[in-house]
Amino acid sequence: MLLNSEYTGHKLLVANRGEIAVRIIRTAQRLGIATLAIYTSSDALSPHAAIADEAAHLQDRASDQEQLGSESKLYLSSAIIISICRTALCYGFLSENEEFALSVEAAGMIWLGPQPDVIRIMGLKHEARRLAANAGLQLVPGSQGLVNTLDEALSIANMIGFPVILKATAGGGGMGLLVCRNGSDLSNCFISAQERATSLFHNGGVFIERYYPAARHIEIQVFGNGLGDVVHMGERECSVQRRHQKVVEETPSPFVTGHFGLREDMCDAAVKLCKTIKYASAGTVEFLVDDESGEFFFLEMNTRIQVEHAITEAIHPGLDLVEMMLAQGIAQRSEARGLDHTTQSMTQATYDKNLVESRIHAIEARVYCENPSEGFKPSPGILQLVEFPEESWLRIDSWVQQAISRMVQVLKACKVFGPPNNLAYLASICESTIFKEGKATTRFLDNFDFSPSAFTILSAGIEMTIQDLPGRRIGLGLPQSGPMDSQAFSTANILAGNTPETEALEIVALPGTGCKLKFHSFAIVAITGKPATVKINGEQVSMWARLTVSDNATLEIVGLPGPGFRVYLAIRGGFPEVPQYLGSKSTSMGLGGYQGRSLRVGDQLALRSQSSSEQDEISPAALLLPKNLIPVYPQDWVIQVLAGPHDDAEILTPEGNAKFYSTKWSVSSSSNRMGIRLESSQNIYWARSTGGEGGSHPSNILDNGYALGTINVNGDTPVILTNEGPDMGGYVCLCTVATGERWKLGQLSPGSTVTFRKISWQDAQACRKDPLRWVEAVQAAATGSQPQMGFIDSALEGRELSGILHKNQWLPGSLRPAVTFRQAGDSAILVEYGEMHLDFVLRARVHALESEVRKKHVKGIWAFAPCIRSTMCHYDPSVISQEDVLAVLLNTERSLPDSASDLQFPGRKITFPIVLDDQWSRDALQRYMRTTRNSAVYLPSNIDYLARNNGLEGGVDEALQKLMDSAWLVFGVGFYLACPFLVPIDPRCRLVGQKMNPSRTYTPSGAVGIAGPVAAIYPVVSPGGYQLFGRTLPAWQTWGKGPDFTSNRPWLLQPFDQVLFEPVTEERYLEIEQEFNAGQYKFKIEPAVFSMAAYITFTDGIQEEITEFKRKQAEGTAREEAHETELLREWQAQKAAKASPTVLVDDTDVGPGSTSVTSSISASVWKIKCQPGDIIQSADGVLVILEAMKTEINILAGEENVGKVVKSLGKGIRDGASVQAGDVLAWFE
Repeated sequence: MLLNSEYTGHKLLVANRGEIAVRIIRTAQRLGIATLAIYTSSDALSPHAAIADEAAHLQDRASDQEQLGSESKLYLSSAIIISICRTALCYGFLSENEEFALSVEAAGMIWLGPQPDVIRIMGLKHEARRLAANAGLQLVPGSQGLVNTLDEALSIANMIGFPVILKATAGGGGMGLLVCRNGSDLSNCFISAQERATSLFHNGGVFIERYYPAARHIEIQVFGNGLGDVVHMGERECSVQRRHQKVVEETPSPFVTGHFGLREDMCDAAVKLCKTIKYASAGTVEFLVDDESGEFFFLEMNTRIQVEHAITEAIHPGLDLVEMMLAQGIAQRSEARGLDHTTQSMTQATYDKNLVESRIHAIEARVYCENPSEGFKPSPGILQLVEFPEESWLRIDSWVQQAISRMVQVLKACKVFGPPNNLAYLASICESTIFKEGKATTRFLDNFDFSPSAFTILSAGIEMTIQDLPGRRIGLGLPQSGPMDSQAFSTANILAGNTPETEALEIVALPGTGCKLKFHSFAIVAITGKPATVKINGEQVSMWARLTVSDNATLEIVGLPGPGFRVYLAIRGGFPEVPQYLGSKSTSMGLGGYQGRSLRVGDQLALRSQSSSEQDEISPAALLLPKNLIPVYPQDWVIQVLAGPHDDAEILTPEGNAKFYSTKWSVSSSSNRMGIRLESSQNIYWARSTGGEGGSHPSNILDNGYALGTINVNGDTPVILTNEGPDMGGYVCLCTVATGERWKLGQLSPGSTVTFRKISWQDAQACRKDPLRWVEAVQAAATGSQPQMGFIDSALEGRELSGILHKNQWLPGSLRPAVTFRQAGDSAILVEYGEMHLDFVLRARVHALESEVRKKHVKGIWAFAPCIRSTMCHYDPSVISQEDVLAVLLNTERSLPDSASDLQFPGRKITFPIVLDDQWSRDALQRYMRTTRNSAVYLPSNIDYLARNNGLEGGVDEALQKLMDSAWLVFGVGFYLACPFLVPIDPRCRLVGQKMNPSRTYTPSGAVGIAGPVAAIYPVVSPGGYQLFGRTLPAWQTWGKGPDFTSNRPWLLQPFDQVLFEPVTEERYLEIEQEFNAGQYKFKIEPAVFSMAAYITFTDGIQEEITEFKRKQAEGTAREEAHETELLREWQAQKAAKASPTVLVDDTDVGPGSTSVTSSISASVWKIKCQPGDIIQSADGVLVILEAMKTEINILAGEENVGKVVKSLGKGIRDGASVQAGDVLAWFE
């Protein structure tokens, strides 16, 4: 073809996306041609945009009207593309568009494709038929041209015989085709066929052909130089189709190979047609072949390179059709006007030799995200894992049966995990006898029987998630996740025949609610947890037993009234196509599980195929768990806890401490997997009036680490932090649930009660062993052995114990600060330095302590969670005791120097672009004012508030300038998703602000805000309460895209990194955000060392300025706090007035014969959907929507109330009211 030097100076625009765009770009880059990709916002992360030398964002060039339309239409905008490109190879959307080809040529650029007039003629199928007939090709019997009237259509159909097919002349891709089996069919659909053709293709022309139900679809790959010279590369069999869409292609065709002379005849016909029109570039001539006689008929010609071209290249080693197209396009602009017919690529003998002598057979299977078991419904979603085997599967150097075998092998080895796809369907096709014998026709898939090893969600209930054990143990704000009740979860897995840790379903099962699943294949399952009614195909079966579910059976789980909250469904083999994310399949915070979310109606999960021996297992009745091993869940729970870290006299009064542990706390309906909120009429008796620098409420502290299961007090509300809870924050934690008791948290339901009982660390270790012994007993029972014990719930005697393990007092004149070692459950110790204020010297000692402990490689200590003045040391109590961990920490602390002035900490300086006072943060505040609270000191502008709160006379401008004048030191990384906590290095720039009360429900990702003296960068869209002043890039990239992230480390920052903010415009930020989302943005990073000596010298030199800044800051803060107290009181009064009840009838006024609907759970009333006087029309009518566990629960009228009239709402029922299980919501008569 051409020398590489002849490609120099050209640039190639690829007007497409996806696989073919990547394919074309790779060839161009191999030849040294610069490439330009085009993309829309949804394709910002696509490989074609990432690997091209340049990428142009189509929205940037689109008009306002075009931007309002669908993104796909932007790929069709010739005007936008022409404005972008210099040299264009067009494939796909615009490749068969005559007008676009003419526009490219008119703009003085090279069009890589056939002549525009050929595109037009071949694009109109009736014209293509005329040309083919003139060239001597046999046509499918049909009309001579377009059919304009129904009478004409009926006449032709009767002449050629039914069935016939109506085709849109401008159609393609399987669209615009209608099969008519008789005159009635034709009469009914003729007009609609014309209308649909007009709608789809802007051309209503249709023609008629004889329809061959069982035929072959075979196409010939051709290439012409535009001068009358044409070569062919053989045929491709495309008969395996669904709805006229190709599914599997192969070459050579087994049918053609078995019919002597057919290949030569078909290829000669294709070449003859192309020579008559002096075809240029790559193309495909398609034929319909009678399966019985081998007679072939011209169908159409595709004037482009097709997706399946790869298998043609596979049987001709060294062939690259894209390279030929590039060479032809460049040659057309030269004196030669096209490729020289004497070159090897344009010599037919080159390809004939391969077709005769080669023993290569190639197969292509098209992988779609569609669900074969649901009528091939499209299945959009995130591809959570894509992994192909490391084999030459696109080039298989063997004969047909081995090619099929290898294709099956590859299809089964491919991992495309996420929404349902057709990989298993394709493998089933290739394994079928018909396909192996080469007997597949275009009707093959019409009756192809396929049933996946999977189940589909018919009803998802309140919440259903995938969880596994032990979840994630990473820290840095990545929740541990995993099942809330690990005991019921493990038992379900054991009964199903899995290891206790295997992924399974966690289901919230409220009374009368649950889930329903359809199993497409045989499965072995077990259901445990909260008592529920379980039915398989309508027949009730037992919980806590091994069950078998047959093909196409349904499984239904509905919660029963009474204690307990979560049900667990384990299925043998787990969910093999749910990938691990950071070491676990558990669902969490938009990560892991299926699509990072709770399961929904229509979701389908693949299962492991069960062997025939498994299907022949003994009766499930023989595998019912003994009754003494089945837990009985109480309504009133006693949960054993370890004191601390903060239940001491500094935080609570002695009376407050005693009352906290004696109170029977009620579980709030606002609880969820992040935390269980507790309610009581009892107040918490604080030993202090404020949290100092931590905040104005006594529950506030400077941010520190949290232990899993800790009881965190937010204001005056205790919250048990559970599996999805934060690992860092700014509230005190009074005590922590013992590890052996955490399973109980999973069965706490709204309205149940909890009393906390303090136990020692040694008692906690005994308690930790109880669940392990229970699991061992379950395993024995599941294997037919006699368990030696029953279900264990040890009740240990409560003790008056302190959460403070050790305290090093500060000595007057000493440079060593006080250090307090606090117990944080049975697997963590909180180390606190000094008093409750932000001090770089204290943070330096925290970092030095961690560094020295890490150097010792202590077995069992697995993580630290440092923040402002403390660090949480996490350890494994099964490996190392609390006493030994404390000894390591004490000895290490003693080994540190008295003064921190000589300490140095290596880190990095990282520059973040930032938009100050950005539109997205302002929008978040506007949303907050519309939906949450419209009057507060921090409204309408957080930045204006920060200026006033810090006594800055220069207002907003001065506040923003100060925030930019200093580098920021990363004090901690955690809370959620490696959120960084930042503090300005320059004390004169440390603005402070309160948290918004209540918090926002929406914060944009990358938002930067301040609470107390600390700033944070929000990693994802989320609720939040920090005062926002700008937007930057998040320091979190979920899939690890980009040069500064990896899939195993999707976070950027670490303690003692320094962050520099570089202001940019909103327009530039949008460009940067696109680069970041595409994984193309590289942060400016340079090594740095934070020197305490240099810092102390710096602050000593500006001490007077610091003192004056703090004085004004204190005055400003006092003014704003007083004003906020007034505004908060006014808002609370307004809120209470709005919540006053509507006119209701007292329950005592309800007459005899009235019926009612009651609440099934403790919850709050979110919306009332009925009013007195309404007539109930349907059993499925929604009367009231309750909110519990941050989930909406529809209360339905029920069959028994259809036709009745709503007499009244229940007593006290109004929007926002709290209800308990059994409370009347509405009365009927």
